[in-house]
Amino acid sequence: MLDICLLGTGGMMPLPYRWLTSMMARCDGSDLLIDCGEGTQVALKEKGWSPKPIDIICFTHYHADHISGLPGLLLTMGNAERTEPLVMIGPRGLERVVTALRCIAPELPFPLRLIELEESRQQLKLGPYVIDAFRVNHNVVCYGYAISIPRAGRFDVERARAQNVPMKAWSRLQKGEILEVDGVRYTPEMVLGPKRRGLKVVYCTDTRPVPVIAEYAKDADLFICEGMYGEDGKEVKAREHKHMTMYEAAQLAQKARPREMWLTHYSPSLTRPEEFMEKVRKIFPRAKAARDGWTEELTFDGEEEGPAQGGSRQ
Repeated sequence: MLDICLLGTGGMMPLPYRWLTSMMARCDGSDLLIDCGEGTQVALKEKGWSPKPIDIICFTHYHADHISGLPGLLLTMGNAERTEPLVMIGPRGLERVVTALRCIAPELPFPLRLIELEESRQQLKLGPYVIDAFRVNHNVVCYGYAISIPRAGRFDVERARAQNVPMKAWSRLQKGEILEVDGVRYTPEMVLGPKRRGLKVVYCTDTRPVPVIAEYAKDADLFICEGMYGEDGKEVKAREHKHMTMYEAAQLAQKARPREMWLTHYSPSLTRPEEFMEKVRKIFPRAKAARDGWTEELTFDGEEEGPAQGGSRQ
């Protein structure tokens, strides 16, 4: 299961009813945050979620509306007596930026591990997450992220018995471990069927529409994408500042065919994004104008896990 909460949907500046950009993912007791705009802590508090379990923070880029909430968040995590390491991922320059911001949060009871992205595409495996970072097209170096939860094949009891695999090894093999019992080596491939469909959420803001976005968003359970402008006449401004209109985002979704798309990162001038959705849905019917605090609980297809998406939105 993967819980997603879109904490803030604003771009450029916070508004009384809209915090700046941030998204939280939770899986198997590990929390992952993408971006940390101003108001992220307030949004977490409103949601009833704690910042203490955050293990990973991914930054798309270093404009203030995506990172200005970091010093306060670090202080709060420190005051919560966190001691576990915190991993941060972002474009080149991450160490310089974080060091500068930490001048107002200099003493932390937990270590930071900083990973600077060097390639246009880069994959990391941390905790339960497979994180694919891909370079997009903004006026500074910027990345989108695909967050995946892989799912192993079904455990085959008959194969396990036929190969005399001891029952005490079944659980660990099912979790993907390789182990040795009484001098015999056992691998997951001996007892697991083909890999099954996992879960995938793709998050992308501050970019022009480029093919790599649709490539990573293909068949995603949830595609969260910038829709900064919806008003007529904003196309030129979007091109000049390397942003996207809602309709350009919908065209990407039309190509990628995710199960659902949420628009986010609205311009302060876009006070009622839902007013433009009729036109957006003519391009991609499963598009929604997200609001701060929207939550989705994603579960694996089939069996006792239930439907691929079952949401609790606010």
